[in-house]
Amino acid sequence: METGTSRNAGRTTGQPAARPTGRPTGHAADEPVWIGLPPGLLRMRRLLLVVWLGSLTIGTALLSGLLAGPGWAAFALLPLAVLLWGWPMLGRNWRSWRYAERADDLLISRGVLWRKETVVPYGRMQLVEVTSGPVERHFGLASVQLHTAAAATDARITGLDPAEAERLRDRLTELGEARSAGL
Repeated sequence: METGTSRNAGRTTGQPAARPTGRPTGHAADEPVWIGLPPGLLRMRRLLLVVWLGSLTIGTALLSGLLAGPGWAAFALLPLAVLLWGWPMLGRNWRSWRYAERADDLLISRGVLWRKETVVPYGRMQLVEVTSGPVERHFGLASVQLHTAAAATDARITGLDPAEAERLRDRLTELGEARSAGL
């Protein structure tokens, strides 16, 4: 899955496109090809936002309206305001997540206000696992977790299609074994 065209240097539109192999074509060797997350992750997060904050809005309106009077039911507007603010924020966050496979390492970039880029050398990977919780499975998503010798590494790519997660796991495992053979 390859991301769409760049808005500016280093940023992508986040609109994934089909990508048959893990090797980029037609790009400079030092320029990473960023891959965005599938839209299913955004749909899942927005649905969870609506379910949780919608329930909180209704519960707040009912409880405060019945126990303290109709005027207090206006407090139900607070969770509704958070829901309306959170909807576009989830979209911005989803667009900020991306990853790129390079010759010697995997890049993971995320963050809207504070950008965080993690570089995981293939030779340092000890374990690559694919996980999928019940909500992720319902939406057809999986996550790839990379474990390295460094305890502080939080290399995780969430919300991938299961086939892409398995492909990435197999490719990273293969590259990790090849690079660590000399250690």
